[in-house]
Amino acid sequence: MQDEQRMEEQKRVDRMMRLIREQLGKLLQTSSGMREDIVDIRKNFWDDVTLNFEDAAESAESAASLKQQAEVLAEREHSHRHAVQQVKLLRKLEQTPYFGRVDFIEEGTSEEEQIYLGIGSMLDESGSNYLVYDWRAPVSSLYYDYSPGPAKYVTPSGSITGEMTLKRQYVIRRGQIISMFDTGVTIGDELLQEVLGKQSDAQMKSIVATIQREQNQIIRNERARLLIVQGAAGSGKTSAALQRVAYLLYRYRGSLQADQIVLFSPNPMFNSYVATVLPELGEQNMQQTTYQQYLEHRIGQSFALEDPFAQMEYTLGSMDDPDYETRIASIRHKSGASFMKVVENYVETLGESGLLFKSIKFRGRKLITAEAIEQHFYSLARTYTIPNRLKMVAEWLLKELTRLSKEERKKQWVEDEMELLDKEEYIHAFNELRRKERYTSDSFDDFGREKDMLATMIVQERFKRLRSRVKKLRFVDTQTLYRRLYEKEQASWFVEDRRSDWEAIRRLTLEQLNRGVLTYEDATPYLYMKDLVEGFQMNTSVRHLFIDEAQDYSPFQFHYMKRVFPMAKMTALGDLNQSIFAHAALGNGFDPLGDLYSKDETETIVLTRSYRSTKQIVEFTSKMIEGGSRIVPFNRDGDEPTITAAADEDELHALIAGRIRLLQEEGANSIAVICKTAEESRTAFEALEAGCPGMRLIEKETVTFENGTVVIPSYLAKGVEFDAVILYNASSRVYKQESERKLFYTACTRAMHELHVYYLSEPTPFLSQALAKK
Repeated sequence: MQDEQRMEEQKRVDRMMRLIREQLGKLLQTSSGMREDIVDIRKNFWDDVTLNFEDAAESAESAASLKQQAEVLAEREHSHRHAVQQVKLLRKLEQTPYFGRVDFIEEGTSEEEQIYLGIGSMLDESGSNYLVYDWRAPVSSLYYDYSPGPAKYVTPSGSITGEMTLKRQYVIRRGQIISMFDTGVTIGDELLQEVLGKQSDAQMKSIVATIQREQNQIIRNERARLLIVQGAAGSGKTSAALQRVAYLLYRYRGSLQADQIVLFSPNPMFNSYVATVLPELGEQNMQQTTYQQYLEHRIGQSFALEDPFAQMEYTLGSMDDPDYETRIASIRHKSGASFMKVVENYVETLGESGLLFKSIKFRGRKLITAEAIEQHFYSLARTYTIPNRLKMVAEWLLKELTRLSKEERKKQWVEDEMELLDKEEYIHAFNELRRKERYTSDSFDDFGREKDMLATMIVQERFKRLRSRVKKLRFVDTQTLYRRLYEKEQASWFVEDRRSDWEAIRRLTLEQLNRGVLTYEDATPYLYMKDLVEGFQMNTSVRHLFIDEAQDYSPFQFHYMKRVFPMAKMTALGDLNQSIFAHAALGNGFDPLGDLYSKDETETIVLTRSYRSTKQIVEFTSKMIEGGSRIVPFNRDGDEPTITAAADEDELHALIAGRIRLLQEEGANSIAVICKTAEESRTAFEALEAGCPGMRLIEKETVTFENGTVVIPSYLAKGVEFDAVILYNASSRVYKQESERKLFYTACTRAMHELHVYYLSEPTPFLSQALAKK
């Protein structure tokens, strides 16, 4: 780049910095004044409001005065929030005002427009010309989607075509251009090298400066009802998804709020890892949860609920269990969409007979028997759905409780409790009677009325819990209903799903249910049955549903989520080569998702280029999996992965501890010792922690991701990256099942810069090609 051009670009940056600092100073002064106004209005709110309720006219005037003062306060608060957001944006622009530029000549004109892109928009002094465009603006897609030459971008009013004459990229830090270069590709390798060559951080970072064309297709997709993203490890799936959230909030900023977007992430620690991306882009975080947290919220009080990691521990470490094959078959059977039909057929039979109820008990007595509830339910017209009939039963039960509460007031226990009431409760009863004008000084029956009032209060308070349970349909015995599903060898609800191993599956399931345990594979079928009976608890406010690590979800779970979030568009991101759960053998990849929506509503984007790891690590790991040759490594060189044998466990621990110290001396921010299971992780941690001060053990309860040296089970490392990864024990004894190949691959692909594999005795066969090369 010629010195003259660089000087001109630096002059523009200097002008930007002056303007940013001027605007920042004015905004800080303005926002400070607004804050003082808000505090003053809140402090003197009632002094400035005229309240008079003597007649209707005065009451109306008081209401208008109150409304006016509230509107003034709301307007000041809104202006202050906007000013604070602008201050945050300007502080970011002060660090890096922009990262890209395109020169564009619109068709039909001869004028060349210079378009600069940054993390947010900025206008000049007049407020009419853009100095920087937000990366999410329609015109900004030119930068991500085209090289110099014919180009177009889409606006809400139509497509704009023309010619791009220049595409330039910058690295600017604190007002100084560190480097800049013109490029003919989507995003220049120089900028990517600069970003990817850095060490990892405790939080995922924004990638707006390095978004690739295929990632931009994900970010700006507005048409698909279901967007499936199949991406290789390190291809930027999750990063693109988070930028997509930011884009949607920008694109639909008048009608879409952050709390109308939900991200289902793989584990609580991952939520911490991605928590800063959207605030960095000036947006609020969407709702984040895990599927397990959703299950706990819905049914955690009914059963001891197994989580997916406990299921994973079982499938990885319990091969000697005599019921192991039956459990695996059970997981796969209950995860398929066909099992939804089994549950539906079962619930359909309950419309005629078999629905189970619980008696409503009070103080050890049955107020309303289960038989009476059942009789009333089946006396209702069969034309009503089961959920509607249950609502009618609930209304009947509430009326019955009102009638029974009147009878209950005469019982001796009420008199006994009345004697134990404190002074405040007596005063409350007196005030209630006076409020209802039933307390007169010349009445000889005041004591009787007071007694009736106290009895009513006592009974109503004790019946409150019963009423609440009735309103929540707790009188339906859903736990026993689900158990009944498995009590017949081959019941009528099995139409096309008769299995030779059903007897073994139902036996094992009944044993678990009788212990009060609901396995992870049973949780969604149970919840589906419960919702079919009681009525779906649909969330119609959510407009976008993001599912990360989508390959870990079963077809049954996907269909269920579609029912729960009926108004939401779904973005499913995953890598079939990282399918590590037992149900992964179902279907062909993401094909089962094709049943969720029509072909016209579904789009699939495949990302084959891997950016996370060095070229050497990508080439090493891609040999472990089928189709690995299709993964394209980004051209970033590094050290070759190492494979080291240890004679025994003592030598293994000594070698790993020595490697950790060497990596720390070289300046690695994050080092992960990845083990297969939680049990192996605890063993490794106990052996290594004395020689590696500050080392942390990551468990499924861990909720924050921090830099440093960690020991972590393979399945919890998904979605996260580390400067260096050490595979704890890649022996054939540990990784021996073919079903564990993808788990091993997933663990290895967490490495950004260095990968070191250790093993005892014989290495896993998954390393055979790498060892042959050596």
